[in-house]
Amino acid sequence: MIEMPSQIEGKEFGLYQLEQKLKPMGYSIGGNWEYDQGYFDYKIADDNGYQYLRLPFEAVDGQLDSKGCTVKLMRPFLLSHVFEGGLDDHSNISNISAAFNQFQEPDQKDGKVPNQYIEIGKSLIKETESALL
Repeated sequence: MIEMPSQIEGKEFGLYQLEQKLKPMGYSIGGNWEYDQGYFDYKIADDNGYQYLRLPFEAVDGQLDSKGCTVKLMRPFLLSHVFEGGLDDHSNISNISAAFNQFQEPDQKDGKVPNQYIEIGKSLIKETESALL
């Protein structure tokens, strides 16, 4: 994980309005949210895992599943999920087994972020700041 200081850190937005601005840019709400905090994720790449720019947020007024919720953006960061190699070697597994194993856990949930994605992350932060501020 690499923290990416930004001018959006600490800014408050209506969650619905924030979502309307970020989704067209390629962000999605990460599936790992709770009632008081969550993430907007921008998938940068998917080679040897996934590289994301993640915008964490926390509820300051209401819960995330309630209408009119206000959130505060926290410090963005780059994240790399590295997956185990060699999975294609098991191409003869059954459909039933595949149905249960399709959501593989990352081998490293916080792998090293390759240098090439750091510059991309900085550029994405600038674009996001321009869209939100």
